[in-house]
Amino acid sequence: MQTTSEAVAVVNEQRSQESTSADRGRIDIQNLQKVYESRTSQFQALKDINLTIGENEFVTILGPSGCGKSTLLRIVAGLEDLTSGELTLDGEDIIGPGAERGMVFQGYTLFPWLTVRENIEYGLKLKGVPTLARRGISSHWLRIIRLEKFASSYPKQLSGGMKQRVAIARALANRPKVLLMDEPFGALDAQTKVEMQEMLLEVWEKEKTTVLFITHDIDEAIFLSQRIVVMGAHPGRIIREFRVDLPTERTADVRELPAFLQMKRELAQLLKHD
Repeated sequence: MQTTSEAVAVVNEQRSQESTSADRGRIDIQNLQKVYESRTSQFQALKDINLTIGENEFVTILGPSGCGKSTLLRIVAGLEDLTSGELTLDGEDIIGPGAERGMVFQGYTLFPWLTVRENIEYGLKLKGVPTLARRGISSHWLRIIRLEKFASSYPKQLSGGMKQRVAIARALANRPKVLLMDEPFGALDAQTKVEMQEMLLEVWEKEKTTVLFITHDIDEAIFLSQRIVVMGAHPGRIIREFRVDLPTERTADVRELPAFLQMKRELAQLLKHD
């Protein structure tokens, strides 16, 4: 059985090895277009997308259903091809999925036949990480997501919020450069959603992974983000960007600040008239 100090040492060694890389999570999107074609018609889902996401930045794409925000995320994840344009991560073209991009979906994508710990360790096992090292990393993440007592539980025994905590831990256990999140809290009740948002910020502040987050929830976008990118529909395009100038440490009280409420009004008006 691995001790706590050994587990911490494993995680610190993993971070130390990765910190030697000069580049860690910068996404550059230039003139990206996505067109779906059939025999008789053509549909432009995304038009002239130009966006740079800096290393360790938390950026949210906000927009109504049908604006192409999830399509854009899937292209960044390598799950869909772009039609034209350029898309790079730390200067390298994105071609297909890669371990340097972790993905968290709205649906609960845990493997039902694996325990919580085994789900967290799944990607590490595929990469050939030794058993003791995997155990150290999963122990670290179980503490972070506050599910140490549920390490041996199966997904069917967890609540929705607990499942998403495990999904986030599984994605981050591989130490990706970028965490891609497609409305991960959309199916949760209001109270659990707020708790998950606060937990995500705690994790991001510790790990400083670049995050690209998708939502149609204005409050969620403001609370989580350093920057908000607003998309319009028909075709999907970027219509405006907002820098979120709020305290670094965000608690529930932040939602009552004049700056938060003013930005909420601006975003609501923008989305209403697009």
